[in-house]
Amino acid sequence: MLTNDDGYDAPGIRMLGRRLTAAGHDVTIVAPLTNQSGAGTRLSSGSTIKVRHPEAKVWAVDGTPGDSVSFGLAEVFADRAPDLVVSGTNFGPNVAALATHSGTVGGAVAALERGVPAIAVSTGELAVPVPEQILNAMRPTGEFTVKLIDRLRMRAKNGPLLPPGVGLNLNHPVVGADGTGTARGVDVTAQDPQPGLAADYTDTGDGNGTWKVDVSVVPAPARRGGDVAAVAADRISLTPIAPDWNTGRRAFTTAAALLGGLRP
Repeated sequence: MLTNDDGYDAPGIRMLGRRLTAAGHDVTIVAPLTNQSGAGTRLSSGSTIKVRHPEAKVWAVDGTPGDSVSFGLAEVFADRAPDLVVSGTNFGPNVAALATHSGTVGGAVAALERGVPAIAVSTGELAVPVPEQILNAMRPTGEFTVKLIDRLRMRAKNGPLLPPGVGLNLNHPVVGADGTGTARGVDVTAQDPQPGLAADYTDTGDGNGTWKVDVSVVPAPARRGGDVAAVAADRISLTPIAPDWNTGRRAFTTAAALLGGLRP
């Protein structure tokens, strides 16, 4: 099952869907109807949601990534859970504090807490984004995602693709002047506690208590072994994630053993 937070018809999810299908995977998209960036793991409760079915194997949920994954597992895959939920590829990175708030990562976590293996996939870096470069870099992101899934299938044999409670947050850098370059390597990383996010509030002055909110990234030195440092060095970052937000050393060691020697 493929989901995201940019919307069911966003370039990243469609590109990844085509690439996974070309590699022989049976792909069904269950994703938000509209952009839900920053929605985290939020679930709608006590309200109704509309679900559209615009084409075969595509479901558009008028809700969050969490709503989409929950609906997909409960209804679309009611008879048999998918082997894997892939969330992305996102337009832009989900490293450090961005991952904590990310709807892309949130979609993966929603699957993990229901016992389904999941990978969050993002393309980009913390530098000022150049849309064309990111769109171009989604192609090598897709190629690597296929390679990663192949590795997991080989290691899993006939079992689950990932150990229970362990997912992956994949961040692919933008390499080369046009973004189509090959990453310099693959690192199993920790989520960097920096950079942080800062919110700035400006009173609109309309007298109705309305404030304009601007969220920005506060850069800081990257921690060695973290996701920020890996992506900044043009390397692919694979960070273990868990539904309880506490991957611990066991998950890191497990991921490192599964992914050791993997190349872009």
